[in-house]
Formats: sequence, structure tokens, C-alpha cells
Amino acid sequence: MILDEQGLFSDKQAITASCVSENVLELGNREVSFGTPIGIFIQIAEDFNNLTDLTIKVQTSMQEDFSESVDLIEQTMKLQELVKGAVSTIKFLPKGNLGYVRLSYVVTGTEPTEGKILAGIADGTEESFHNV
Repeated sequence: MILDEQGLFSDKQAITASCVSENVLELGNREVSFGTPIGIFIQIAEDFNNLTDLTIKVQTSMQEDFSESVDLIEQTMKLQELVKGAVSTIKFLPKGNLGYVRLSYVVTGTEPTEGKILAGIADGTEESFHNV
């Protein structure tokens, strides 16, 4: 798997409350899901505590400030799944790009004091379409 600093949404970002990724990626205002799938790698970089679950959403918008956004896909992970090394089941950027893309992290339950995420556009993920 290959990650590039310019393609990172979150670089071991601490998630201590509901928030969005520290980086927004500009993909242009064209559909990018056709042809070769664009891989997304989302991994737990530090064990989480306290919360009930964490929902990770891939969001897109025509505005860089996301004043109007659309959720493309989401996954909810329970506390027992949020351990270092665990990987999200969101593997590819879905159809619907409006120009800008980010991740949204929604905490349910008590806000965690520990827990970090590494996430970005990736090439050659283990579940790559080449393995099909």
C-alpha cells in the first residue's frame, strides 16, 4: 500500500469528540469513481476508549468549506473494534464526487480521551481490485 502526504485526510489525528478530518482533498468537479477505483485507507492508529461507537463518513461538497455537504458512504465501528491496526471496511471512493472530499468522525457515547486515525487516498491496498 502507498500513502502520500498530499492525499491524507488524517495523519494520526486524535479523535476526542465528533469532528472532521484535518485535511480536505480537492479532486476537481468531475466524477472520479469510474475506471480504476480510488482506494481509501482508514486505520486505527491508537486504541480508543470511553465511546460507544464511532461512525466514519466520506463526505463531498462543491464548496471547500463544506457549507453544503453530501454523505457518500459511512461505517460505524463499535468500541471493541477500535483497536490499533484495525482497518475500516470503506475501501474505495464511491460515486458522487462534487469536487472536495473529507472524512467526518461522529462519536456516540462518552467522548474519548484516547484514539487516533490514519486515513487517506491509497494505492495498492490489500483489498485492491487487482486481487479480484
